[in-house]
Parts: sequence; C-alpha cells; structure tokens
Amino acid sequence: MKNTKNLSRRTFIQYTAFGTAALALTPFAAPVIASGARNSWPANAAKYKFNMIGHGHIDPVWLWRWAEGVSVVHSTFRSALDRMKENPEMVFVSSSAQFYQWVADNDPKMLAEIRERIKEGRWNVVGGWWIEPDMNIPSGEAMVRQGLYGQLTLQRLLGKRAAVAFNPDSFGHTGSLPQIIKKQGMENYVFMRPGPHEKTLPADLFWWEGADGTRVLTYRIQDSYNDEADVKNRIESMLSKADGQPTNSFMAFYGVGDHGGGPTKANLKSIEELKVQEGAPAITYSSMDKYFQEIRAGKTEGFPVVTDDLQHHAVGCYTIESAIKKGNCLSEAALVTAEKIAAIGSLAWAADYPREKFTSAWHKVLFLQFHDSLAGTSLAAHSEDAKEGYGYALSIAHEATCLAIQKLEWQIPAEDPASEYVLVFNPHAWEVNAHVSYELGFGGISPVVSVTDDTGKELPHQWTLGETSGLGRRRILVNTNLPPMGYRQIRIRKGNDLPIDKPATAEGHMIENEYYRIRVSSKGTVGILDRETGKEVFANGATGCRAVIVEDPSDTWSHDVVTYDKEIGAFGNANIKVLEKGPLKATLRVLSTYGDSKLTIDWSLYAGSRNIEANVTLDWHERLKMLKFSFPVDVESPEATYEIPYGFIVRETNGHEDPGQRWIDVTGKQNGNTYGLTVINDAKYGYNVKGNDMRISVVRGAVYAHHAPFRLNPDDEYMWMDQNVQTFRMMLVPHRNTWKENNIPRISAEFLSVPETVYQGIHPGTMPKSGSFLSIDKPNVMVSAVKKSETGSDLIIRCVETHGIETGATLQFPSDNFIWNGNFGKNEIRTLRYNRKRKTIKEVNLLEE
Repeated sequence: MKNTKNLSRRTFIQYTAFGTAALALTPFAAPVIASGARNSWPANAAKYKFNMIGHGHIDPVWLWRWAEGVSVVHSTFRSALDRMKENPEMVFVSSSAQFYQWVADNDPKMLAEIRERIKEGRWNVVGGWWIEPDMNIPSGEAMVRQGLYGQLTLQRLLGKRAAVAFNPDSFGHTGSLPQIIKKQGMENYVFMRPGPHEKTLPADLFWWEGADGTRVLTYRIQDSYNDEADVKNRIESMLSKADGQPTNSFMAFYGVGDHGGGPTKANLKSIEELKVQEGAPAITYSSMDKYFQEIRAGKTEGFPVVTDDLQHHAVGCYTIESAIKKGNCLSEAALVTAEKIAAIGSLAWAADYPREKFTSAWHKVLFLQFHDSLAGTSLAAHSEDAKEGYGYALSIAHEATCLAIQKLEWQIPAEDPASEYVLVFNPHAWEVNAHVSYELGFGGISPVVSVTDDTGKELPHQWTLGETSGLGRRRILVNTNLPPMGYRQIRIRKGNDLPIDKPATAEGHMIENEYYRIRVSSKGTVGILDRETGKEVFANGATGCRAVIVEDPSDTWSHDVVTYDKEIGAFGNANIKVLEKGPLKATLRVLSTYGDSKLTIDWSLYAGSRNIEANVTLDWHERLKMLKFSFPVDVESPEATYEIPYGFIVRETNGHEDPGQRWIDVTGKQNGNTYGLTVINDAKYGYNVKGNDMRISVVRGAVYAHHAPFRLNPDDEYMWMDQNVQTFRMMLVPHRNTWKENNIPRISAEFLSVPETVYQGIHPGTMPKSGSFLSIDKPNVMVSAVKKSETGSDLIIRCVETHGIETGATLQFPSDNFIWNGNFGKNEIRTLRYNRKRKTIKEVNLLEE
C-alpha cells in the first residue's frame, strides 16, 4: 500500500500527472500557522524531541517504468540540493546505490555536489543495498549481494557506506535479516510495514534479534515516510502515541515521495515555525545516523527485544506475477552455480572467471528485486522489462557455466570413437546421487547400451522422453553418484542393459517404486501410500492432494487479507496417461480442468528414490480467483516450518498466508511416530497451513496495479495478471523423523541447482575422469556460494548452518591438499577468504573484509 492513499484526489492527480517538480516547487499544502502563534500543545509536549528527517521516497518502478525512475531520481536529488541551499540546516537522507550510479553516469557534477553535502553531514547515505527490495522473496545469497554491491558502490562513488539499513516500503521483513545487515556494516534498521494494525510490537524502537542471536536496533516509522505539506499534523499524531515508548526522541519524516520529490518549501516553512512555538516539542533537523548515535549514547539495555520476523503486509504479493518470481528464483540459482564452477575452475583448470559480467548480471537481478517489481505490484510494461532483465542474467550465467565446464572437458580424455561421452559437474560441496539426462544421437547409438562411470561401474539408465521426434536423437537418463563440488565422466556404448532389481513402474492410474504407491483418481486428486509405514501420506487417502480454487476478490496487494479460505471449486475431470513405464523412471500425466483453465501435472518416481517429482504446466484463465495445491498431511500435532532467506522459521498452523522460500514442511505424529512431508518448488513463495493442511499458493487472478479502495467495474476492461501458460517444478519428500534428520535444506538445494551436463567430443586429455575440488563434512553446514573476491584473486566461500545446531565442520580442498576446520553457531553465516598461494583462510564479513 502506497502513501498516495493519504493524498486528496486533486493532489493525487497532480502527483501522477506532473510528478516531482510540481510538488517540490508548488506544493499543495495546508495553510501553516503564523510564526509565534500560540498552540494548544499537551502540557508534557516539551519533553519530547522530534528529529526531522528530510526524505523523498523513490519507487524507480511502480506506476511507471524504470526509465522514468531514472528521471525521478535526478529531479528529486536536484530539488533536495536546491532546498539545502535555501535552508542551511536541512538534512536529507537517501538510499539505493543504484540511484547514485545513475547520477554518476549522467550528472557527475551533481555527484560532486552530493559528496560535499555528505562531508558537511547534511546528506545522509542510508540503506546500504543496491535498491530497497522485497524483504521476503530474495534468497539469502541475493540479500548478501544487495549489501555487497550496494555498500561497495556507495564507498566508490561517495566515499562513505551506510550505517543504517532502510527499507520503509517493503511488505514484511524476514527474521534472518539482523545477521545479514550487521555483517554488512549496519547495526540499525528502519522500516514501516507492517504497521501497528498489522503487527503488534512492544514499541516502535526495539532490539530485533535473529535466530543466530544477532541484534540490531530497529525503528518502525510512525504514520508515514511521506509528508508533502505542513508537518504539524504529523507531529501531533506521533505525539498522541508517544506514551509507553522506551524513548522520548522520535524520527519524523517529511517530503514528497513515491514518485520522488523530497522536502518542499511548505515542509521547511512549517518546521521553522514549530521550532519557535511555545510549549512545542523540541524540533531539530537531523539524520538517521545522528538519531541512532544519540539513542545508543543513552541507555538501551531496557529496550524491548523482538525475536519474530516482521510480518504481514500485502500477503497477495507472495504469489502475484508468477513470471517475475520464477525469473528471480532461476536467475539467483543460475548465477550462484555459474560463480561456483567458474571460480573453482579458475584455480583448478584455468577457466575464465568473468567478474564484470557476473557483477552486471547481479545488478540486473538485484534491481528487479525492488519491492514493487518482485512483489508484482507494478505495470504490465515493467513485467516485460523484467523478462528482458532475467534473460540477460540467465544468459550470462549459462554461458559462464558452459564455457568453464567445456574448458574442463577438453582436458579429460574421451578417446573411443564407438562411444559417446558426457561430463557431469556437481555444484554442491557434498556427494550427490543424481539422475542426469542428455540427448544423443543421429542414429549412432543402439537402444541397448552399456552406461559406465569413470571406474567402469555399470550405471542404471533408461531411454526417456526427448525434445525431438525422429532424426535419430534420443534422451538417456542415468543414475550416478557425483563427487563433492566435482565432476564425473559417463560413457555410453553398445552393450547390455543393467537390470534394476527394484524398478519404478507405471500402469493405469498408478505409479510405484519400492517406497511409494501413487494413485490418481478420476477427479485428478492424488493419494500416496508410504510402503515403509504402511500408512497414507495424506489424511484423506486417494482424495488427499487437490488443486483447490479459492475466491479472491482482493486487489493486487491483497490489502487487509489475512487468509484465503473460501473454497469455491477444484480442478477435476482428469485425463490420465502413462508417459514412462520405468525401470528407472515412471511418469504419470494428469490433465484436469476448471472453468477455462487447464492443469497438467507429470508425477514421477525413480527407482530407489524417496523423493516424488512433479512437473506442472498451468494454463490459467480465471479472474478474481486463486489456485492452491492442498497437501493434508496425515499427522497429529502438526508443526509447520518454512525456509526463509538463509534460515528457517516455525509458524503457527492457523491458516494465515505466509511467505517462504524453496520449501515448507509439516511434521507431527503418525501412530505415535514422528512423520512429515516437505514440499519443495522452484517458483512459488506463498503458503499457508491450517492444522495439518499444507497449501502452496500457485496463482492469483488480479488486475495489474489495482489498489483498494478503487472498485473494479464489471463493465470495464482491465489488464489481468498471470493469464495463460506457466510452468514450475515441485518435489514431495515424505519422511520419517524430522526434516532436519532428513536434511531437507540439502535436498532442496540439489533440486533447484541440478548437476550441469556437457557433451564430450573424441579427444585425448591429461586430467582424471572424475575429481572433487571442495567438500564440507557436516550435513547441517552448506557451502552456499563460492566466488572470486571483489578485490584481488582470493576465493570467497560462504557457509551457512542450516539446522539451528552448533557444530564444528571441516572444509577440504583435495586438489590443493588443504583442510580448514571451524565452528558454526546456530544459523550462523560464515564467509571465508581463501588465499591459494599462501594456503590460508581468514574469516571476513559479508563485504569480504
């Protein structure tokens, strides 16, 4: 919800039509009280202090495209600098490294002027991130990169980094944030959403504590970060809520915002008048830096402590605009994988590490994480811009990955002209059992083949569905173990098929392997029998898993919505077809319908695997409705755990809509034993759990940038979101014991970042046919990122403890004959800097220092 809701209709029209300059130079202000006039301030008003924070909130995209945002940044900064010339006491604050980069590129003289104001202490650089992003949907590593590229850019352009993290307009804030921002050099945080009507906090100034124990001093903005006219009303409103706060000192924001603008002449005039009013609170121009310095200079030990995440606001934003959310997820994963392989390759086999390209790609992804972009609350035209941006990032990532592995495969012998060879690279620092596939052909390979690894071991395999029809090409699916952060060569030649003792099979409406029997009803509902427990995974047996339609008349943001719970239908009338009969993989295609929409799910089981895969294709044509996948897990006393950026959180099973990352888990008791189900996906971020019913929010049917209280007219035409075809993948992991004991974080990482496979030509080579370059020994510690350092040529290795358990772990570098041992606290993020020449590792912060 933007602050335009507080503007009059006339002001809003002027705001949208004429933009920054009109509001800055000719503000639509309420009349101000004449200087020296008496005012009816409360008797105790003088004991309070209000630090006036000059601000001009800029959405670089929202009801406009990014190119207009560039212009808004320039005019807002120009207006702020002009006001500062007129009023030598005024202080201005601004965030977002991207804004300063635009200024540097387009107006170097303005950048020099800003640097002078910074030296004077009158221009306060805050935020420290590339942009003010959504604070739920970006991955943990993306949040690290926001600060890495943001802080280093601020240092380069302005000679100063941010000390205060600032995300006033983001729609909720993940509970793992305190550790991240503190390790980026910021010990203070300022936000506004959720407001008091959405989340009750003990105070507006408090210590926010993450799961690892890190605390940051946090301030919730009262009322608004925008104020375009006389500030007296804002001060009076804040004063009425001052009792019970742990401090008598507050920050009051003023200035035109959203489409930029900044402090107005009317703002400044009203501030000057308040400063001399009898009985008024103390009024002073200030900055966020100065405010927190003054607060910290006093006693803060008694401030309340909040250990929760800061939710909820605009819960529809977890789901709306599917393409942007999928583009974000895939781009993040592809860039992390590419960096790992290129960085390791640059040391081990002289691969190129395209640092500048990686940086450019990350900048694009980070910009698209701006809250009105990633949340899906901007224009349809911006969605097209986002599609281009994700394509750019994915192209860089995929090219870097391919070229790095190709340079490796050229050095590995593949010398039998009667054989076909592929090289498979595992981007994870632990051994992975993987199902890899590749299309081979032009008629040179018989369907009856022998598939072996580098040791000559026969591998299970199956010819499977390919992307071509005819022309002699066939896709082969192979099961193999891959070394940690390493590779293995696979050889295919004429020979005998390896029998699979316990195959996966498919027949009629059922697929099964040694662990599960999956049945699909004529309505398209799915039941799963766990053969090890002898119990159904879902509470309603064969009718358990459903594609449910829920009424959703809310606006794009879903303002004031807590849960989506009014079911009005479900997909049904299923057409069921066997696609693959095994023995390695069995697949059942289920095509069902609802209204004008079609849902196709390919359910797959692999021989010997406890994981169930589902490839989903949805052709959506519904409006003001929502699709949820329902998984009613057959357990008592359910506990719901959600992955969050570089962490996890347990939430109530009350049916409320919640944000999450790649996986969600419900675990409870089944016949007295611990049992649960995890669902992993590669594109969705909205979930809810009511009792034992775990649901993924798949898609909504809202209008672009529809903001309540505006009501849609059924006779008018609108641009509807998320119509037509979209695809995504899911994995279901039923499990005995807890998700921790089944190491769900690793399974989800393997699901999202699959091994990379390249074709080998026939050539000699000197490198071994398999190898490992980096490994971690403890299952609850993940190597989440490997990259070259931003300065120098060191290797940066990021490790994260994923189970909330203190542990010691060992990193091994087999090709360097080097070992590092270290301890990890609960949920701790540790960043290590490896100098290969000196064979040394030192811990650094998230800025690599």
